[in-house]
Amino acid sequence: MQWASAGERICSYMLEDHTGNWGLDLNQWDWVPGVGVIALLEYGRPEGREAVRSKLLQWVERNGSKAASARVINAMAPFAVYPDLYRETGEEALRDAVVRTADWMIGEAPRTREGAFEHTVTENVSFPEQVWADTVFMAVLFLARAARLTGSEAYAREAVHQVDLHLRLLQDEATGALFHGWNSGEGSHMSAARWTRANAWIAAAVPMIHKELAGLASLTDESLGRYRRLMRALAGYQRPGGLWTTVLDRPDFYEETSGSAGIACGMLLGIRAGLLEPELRTAADRALPAVLDRVAENGEVRGVSGGTPVMESVEAYGRIPCHPTLYGQGLALMLVAAEEEAEREQR
Repeated sequence: MQWASAGERICSYMLEDHTGNWGLDLNQWDWVPGVGVIALLEYGRPEGREAVRSKLLQWVERNGSKAASARVINAMAPFAVYPDLYRETGEEALRDAVVRTADWMIGEAPRTREGAFEHTVTENVSFPEQVWADTVFMAVLFLARAARLTGSEAYAREAVHQVDLHLRLLQDEATGALFHGWNSGEGSHMSAARWTRANAWIAAAVPMIHKELAGLASLTDESLGRYRRLMRALAGYQRPGGLWTTVLDRPDFYEETSGSAGIACGMLLGIRAGLLEPELRTAADRALPAVLDRVAENGEVRGVSGGTPVMESVEAYGRIPCHPTLYGQGLALMLVAAEEEAEREQR
């Protein structure tokens, strides 16, 4: 199976030493390595991949102390692996970090006037009163996992509330797709770009959050309805070759790998969770080989657009250069992991 070999190569490339390369250096604390370690955890769950999980423990030992200087919403992503690592090791320091961080998110993290987490970043720049789709994956997923670990209803309620707010504020009522961001102060979606990777973050995160909250809280009917509408809309934007262009409704823009992988992963996870109709499997099945075709022999995932804030115009998204990144590797690896799980369930 092509995807099995690709998964091994993608994982190996991520674990190589890429010191000094912002997009690929795993040994830092921010959203980029955060997506990387979340993906490694998903890929490392099956029996026989203990070596991958061991690498994650080593990663925390090397990098966990760096979290103190990166207390912003966008850098919460790496904490999402802590609950699983705590269950595996019983190391109380991991659980303590989960509780301390979740308490900070609920009690101190900046919010917009609607109550959504403001999208704060480690770079020396601010986005006051801005809501980004990225936050659902980077921060709300962790909060849901913190709720599952601790049994905290407060964490669970906040995770549900944030999913509600982000879908409500970002969904384009005309198409069902999501805009990249919302500016609460201006009351606008700024450039109003239906950016593909923004849609991918929520496509993948919602079924993961749903799974973590089971038995503690349920996503609202509004959120589930909006999510289903989103995923149906995304299927309609898929290009004939199986990928999505970097802005959904701009077929003249380049086809982009990370957003495509995240959307397809979300489809597989959503179907498995019972949130989406099985017919969406067709779109995911078309996307998988197209994503894997962009995995080089050395495991490098190609065709991944650079990291970006909400751009000043839709046209600006079409000019973002592509280069290998941990989030590109990670979303492709998560797609492989989701396909593996689907295959296991069919046996």
